Amino acid sequence: MFASSRAAVRQVASKQVGINVPLRAASVWAKVPQGPPDAILGITEAYKADSHPEKINLGVGAYRDDKGKPYVLPSVRSAEKKVVDAALNKEYAGITGVPEFTKAAARLAYGSDSPVIQEDRVAVTQSISGTGALRIGGAFLERFYPGGKTIYIPTPSWANHNAVFKDSGLRVEKYRYYNKDTIGLDFEGMVEDIKNMPKGSIVLLHACAHNPTGVDPTEDQWRSISDAVKEGGHYPFFDMAYQGFASGDTAKDAFALRHFISEGHRPCLAQSFAKNMGLYGERVGAFSIVCESTEEKKRIDSQIKILVRPLYSNPPVHGARIASEILNDSALNQQWLGEVKGMADRIIKMRALLKENLEKLGSKHDWSHITSQIGMFAYTGLTAEQMDKLAKEYSVYATKDGRISVAGITSDNVRRLAEAIYKVKG
Repeated sequence: MFASSRAAVRQVASKQVGINVPLRAASVWAKVPQGPPDAILGITEAYKADSHPEKINLGVGAYRDDKGKPYVLPSVRSAEKKVVDAALNKEYAGITGVPEFTKAAARLAYGSDSPVIQEDRVAVTQSISGTGALRIGGAFLERFYPGGKTIYIPTPSWANHNAVFKDSGLRVEKYRYYNKDTIGLDFEGMVEDIKNMPKGSIVLLHACAHNPTGVDPTEDQWRSISDAVKEGGHYPFFDMAYQGFASGDTAKDAFALRHFISEGHRPCLAQSFAKNMGLYGERVGAFSIVCESTEEKKRIDSQIKILVRPLYSNPPVHGARIASEILNDSALNQQWLGEVKGMADRIIKMRALLKENLEKLGSKHDWSHITSQIGMFAYTGLTAEQMDKLAKEYSVYATKDGRISVAGITSDNVRRLAEAIYKVKG
């Protein structure tokens, strides 16, 4: 009101003195709508504002030690010191990144004895962590995949999958995955949906530690899923953000990917080193495609470079150099494998303690899903109303869908968490 009055006064005054003062034009961004808030950031903000001395944050998607503190792996500290002491230059990496890193990342994923590695049939590029790998993959498939431009992702899936693939130009559809009644895998529904997809569809698969449910297929189920994908002539796109972090065994966590390749699939893969090396802020990842031949690999590699160049031109080098040291130095590699197993074991222990405490309290519910699920996240089976009550009455913060980050559970807070869950669910 006051602004419009001032504008009117200026207009009258300008006419009186003969000065032509143009009115301020509306902003070119006046019609940009307010976007919705990020759900996880909202949880963090509510947690920070809470004054309760024993508040618990189970929304964060990063590993925490048993005191609830951020954790830097000792192997990462050692590798970083080696990188700094080497006094390397800060020149650009090539478009596809630090070669020592990308080669080692491919070996870690596919296995050093894999024919696709031995025969040099994997086109690989460094990426801006797992998200960047997915984005490069989405753009490559949109541009070159000869089948339909639709990618099917599980219900539910990591929240960013939908946005990344839509912004890549792909159409996103869903397939059944989680059964809320059993708090487990809807295996029959998943396989049925894969079989009913249009021939040649793109299927996104979480290689291990499904985010957000923590529900993974068994090895036998993966074999049947591979058969269904092959039967439909579909193209598998693996997202592997937790290799080693899920079970503590990097080979076991790569079973699905390696089995699909042994069955003749030629998948593409997004890798992240955020979780298994704790390199969250360094944004270290890789995108790769299994090819039929070295000649095909050369052509695909050339097109990946053409895609990457206008996106960000070259990836950052520091984090990739750290990861490269860990993957290529045998002593550091063994140390890291022990540390990543230690992280996985702590998560597994917290799952067991939560289940044990709930049972000790006399809960009549079956909590076996807490320990049968795997990885950083767990689907508790709690409703949105129960999660809201946990936050308001017990200062326990997590997402409304009942997902909790098991990394936020510690030896000190697990009993209080179990008591809070028991009080809201019984």
